[in-house]
Amino acid sequence: QQPGRRYNLFLKRRLRIDKRHESKDSIFFRDGVRRIDFVLSYVDDLNKEWEKKLERRKEFESNLQKAGLELETEDKKESEDGKIYFVKIHAPWEVLITYAEVLNIKVPIRENDIPCTVENPLDCVLTPFRLPEKVMHPEPDYFTAPFSKDKQELYLINDESTFFSPSMRNRIVYYILTRCPYGTEEGKKKFGIKRLLNNGTYSAAYPLHDCQYWKKASDPNCDSERYTLYMEWARFLRFYKEQPLDLIRKYYGEKIGIYFAWLGFYTEMLFLAAVVGLICFLYGLFTMDENMSSKEICDPAIGGEIIMCPLCDRDCDYWKLNTTCASSEYSHLFDNVATLFFAIFMGIWVTLFLEFWKRRQARLKYEWDLVDFEEEQQQLQLRPEYEAKCTQKKKNPVTQEMEPYLPLTSQVVRFCISGTTVLFWVSLIIASMIAVIVYRLAVYAAFASLMENAQTLEPISGLLTPQLATSVTASCLNFVIIMILNFLYERIAIWITDMEIPRTHLEYENRLTMKMFLFQFVNYYSSCFYVAFFKGKFVGYPGAYTYMFNRWRNEECDPAGCLIELTTQLTIVMAGKQIWGNIQEAIVPWICNWWGRRKARSNPENLYSRWEQDHDLQIFGALGLFYEYLEMVIQFGFITLFVASFPLAPLLALMNNILEIRVDSWKLTTQYRRPVAAKAHSIGVWQEILNGMAILSVVTNAFIVAFTSDMIPRLVYYYAYSTNDASPMSGYINNSLSVFQIADFPTRNKPKMNPDNFVICRYRDYRYPPDHERRYLHTMQFWHILAAKMAFIIIMEHVVFIVKFFVAWMIPDVPADVKAKIKREKYLTQKILHEYELEKLKEKLCRGDTQATEKEFIATEGKVELSRAM
Repeated sequence: QQPGRRYNLFLKRRLRIDKRHESKDSIFFRDGVRRIDFVLSYVDDLNKEWEKKLERRKEFESNLQKAGLELETEDKKESEDGKIYFVKIHAPWEVLITYAEVLNIKVPIRENDIPCTVENPLDCVLTPFRLPEKVMHPEPDYFTAPFSKDKQELYLINDESTFFSPSMRNRIVYYILTRCPYGTEEGKKKFGIKRLLNNGTYSAAYPLHDCQYWKKASDPNCDSERYTLYMEWARFLRFYKEQPLDLIRKYYGEKIGIYFAWLGFYTEMLFLAAVVGLICFLYGLFTMDENMSSKEICDPAIGGEIIMCPLCDRDCDYWKLNTTCASSEYSHLFDNVATLFFAIFMGIWVTLFLEFWKRRQARLKYEWDLVDFEEEQQQLQLRPEYEAKCTQKKKNPVTQEMEPYLPLTSQVVRFCISGTTVLFWVSLIIASMIAVIVYRLAVYAAFASLMENAQTLEPISGLLTPQLATSVTASCLNFVIIMILNFLYERIAIWITDMEIPRTHLEYENRLTMKMFLFQFVNYYSSCFYVAFFKGKFVGYPGAYTYMFNRWRNEECDPAGCLIELTTQLTIVMAGKQIWGNIQEAIVPWICNWWGRRKARSNPENLYSRWEQDHDLQIFGALGLFYEYLEMVIQFGFITLFVASFPLAPLLALMNNILEIRVDSWKLTTQYRRPVAAKAHSIGVWQEILNGMAILSVVTNAFIVAFTSDMIPRLVYYYAYSTNDASPMSGYINNSLSVFQIADFPTRNKPKMNPDNFVICRYRDYRYPPDHERRYLHTMQFWHILAAKMAFIIIMEHVVFIVKFFVAWMIPDVPADVKAKIKREKYLTQKILHEYELEKLKEKLCRGDTQATEKEFIATEGKVELSRAM
């Protein structure tokens, strides 16, 4: 039976090969002429809804043909698995020109005659990083104008089949697909490919890649741009090369192009921040031996003689200060004078980054013909879901046409439900953070007791202090909780936004963006905010400790400060997120595709068609780019909000982003179906989020330097309390530790054992000793330090903000040469259009056309003169 089955399969394949001589890897219809602009697929499953789905498909495809599209269906017998039907769609010239006018698509009218800018003298140095000119600029530069059916002879139409690029074509077809009706159900008119995909009528809808990524197409009419992108952009070995942004834009559309332009620019700017951060880190490394604080802590005659109060109640013993020698030395790597400089530098760097990006974005808008593209064009286009769900209609004040609308009462109810859900989930994140804090407090005592009494941990006890052990384990636990909550909230946020029924795609994206960003902001940064601004600030003192829920004693900072713990928290969360993100983005799609491709390995290429190959790839959904932006913006927060605690954060981000660009390009080119092209002239609402984070980062870094690091207490001691002129910082550790009389311990706090009969112990604070009349109250030095901290915050914020606003004012958002080019292009375009109209009128007058009056001729001539004057 098995040999017979193989023979039948061989005959089937032989017949298919004989029947069709051209390769099925072709992107054309069977005639080899008409290009496949879109593909729909479906499985003809014989379930209870089979007849309903069949009716919908017939009606939908019939309406597509009425709209002018041409269809060609591949029977399931022709598919590799014998189950899937493929409907190939071609948009003929008449359809393209009709919808090009509707979508206001700009097309070439004349080659650009504006001379190129003067060459950069550094070009010879940058040659190794350059790509070939054909890859960087795949098309000549043209003056463009919105397409009009009535003025076709005005445009540079050399070949109708190639005049509109494949990305333009798939954008036009997708526009038709999202608005094509397929019937009436439950008294409502139903339309749009999205609803047909959701209800299972079709299993997929996608435009085709133009070839396989590892080799060029055999058809000479195919540009093989996917292969070029893979070879020149998507391979990691090309990490040092510039990105072919024009080719990315041509193949994937402006929306994806602008993302990679922003990511590339962000990575370039990170290089400067990474270098300065590395210099600050090396300064801390080379000055470790000069740090008087760690010297005193490590000195057996000083740190070895200072007896510290127990780290927990009852079970913990007294301990010597020099046991924290190693951690105090390492804390100097991040807590030094360079920290202050780097915090100020990053406040200015982030302004430069945002301002220079605006200039880069303005240049791209000009080069990509997006100058006149406004978001209002998108706002006028209603979401099909909005049109389907809103049954009531009213007149649009802009278009003066009747259109669906959502009543105010319904909007209020939906927003209330949405707001309540968001608040609930944000509260859940805060509750999970409190749970992690409780974990820290609960295990802190256990770590302290274990490390003091366990002989096996003695070799590492100097480096792994109870504070650090608690911080590392809590950070790992916090990261796991963050990932779980992310997984859940992504789905909740999409559900909430769908329930609100936003009017346009732009509105939908903006609402979802704000919800997801708010959630991730709280999710990722709450633990860092706790360590930076709350840990060790509300501890009390040995006779009157502060307790959470009257049960767990609040954590103390290490005697060397809390900054090293903030650095640990930041490193674990930031590095963990980046590693997990790359695994999720690259490895998971690759495994899914590998598993799906196994079935096709035995088939010859001419049986495994282009549409089948793309069908087996992963889906780059409408929110695919949204997640990429979100990931980078969260990273941006790590390197700006808390950078004073970790100068190496920009270096980590730089290394990640070099990898990220290639991972994103590789997965988009090799592992995903080709996304539908979309326009965008900016990074949208993310720009405002980045601006907000830039302002917030100045405040957070000022507070970190003031309250989390030990810089201000040291400076106050240096200038006001030091008594040793030869070595001003000597005696600082003794000065920063207060004295407590062990006999004053309450029963709740007093250790069970005191074998060495210590009389006093020390703790980190500025309080009067037990023999003072104001015993255990704060000293004047405490108030001096607090005043210095507040003064530092005010001065630093004002200095950085003044510099930021001055820099922003000095740097124009649009470069002068781009402004001149925009004006010249507008003038020349208007002149060409007006001259065209003038010629048409002259022809009418010559023919004796009575409709062409002398006044009309004079008015058109006047428009030409006005263009010249402008």
